Amino acid sequence: MYQGRRITVVIPCLNEEEGIGMVLARIPEFVDEVLVVDNGSTDSTALIARQAGARVIREDVRGYGRAYKTGLLNARGDIIVTLDGDHSYPIDAVSYLIEALLHSDVGFISASRFPVQNPGAMAFTNYVGNIILSLVTSVLFLRWIRDSQSGMWIFFKEALEKMDLRSDGMPFSEEIKVEALLHPEIGFKEIPISYSNRAGEKKLRPWRDGWHNLVFLFRKRLTWRRNRVPLRTAGPVMVHVQAQSRRERE
Repeated sequence: MYQGRRITVVIPCLNEEEGIGMVLARIPEFVDEVLVVDNGSTDSTALIARQAGARVIREDVRGYGRAYKTGLLNARGDIIVTLDGDHSYPIDAVSYLIEALLHSDVGFISASRFPVQNPGAMAFTNYVGNIILSLVTSVLFLRWIRDSQSGMWIFFKEALEKMDLRSDGMPFSEEIKVEALLHPEIGFKEIPISYSNRAGEKKLRPWRDGWHNLVFLFRKRLTWRRNRVPLRTAGPVMVHVQAQSRRERE
């Protein structure tokens, strides 16, 4: 526990056997639960995670957002920290970011990779794409955001009850930030971090994923505030995700 609060780390994984062991080895001792969501890996990701003491849940329906929904619905902590399984985010910054959350007036903190401290950690195409998507997000929702695609977040679990999270794919990362950014009862803040080179095979498809994220932003802007449903009661699709994610598979 950390200052009387239970901490859960959620890590979505798809074939991350090269990085997940390094990530789990550096998780701080005060973390109460490490939840690895295996999104249909065909390598040793799940085995390595279990051997390292993580709670592994398998989600066979592919998708970055889908894996996150499964993990978030199963998280038991009061504060949730998210990481990627490729060792690209600074695990040693977790305590600092939790402190920032506890001493701020917001319920959601996103770790910003910008300004990029290690230029070699992000390909030029990804860098430009991130800048464009963050700028579009800022313009559409009239709130400044430096890194709309960051995958490291620290937030109070209760914030999920106020969010309407629909994406099962890569846009989930920008969607959860938009929800926190615009909801007056949550609040949003960015804190810069040091971003590193990933371990293992790259999953991101810059042009295709970038286009999908861009289209999703415009759709989100047009439909925001309409038929909003919180994550815990998000209709048939989320009911299915909840039922599926609660079955831990060997």
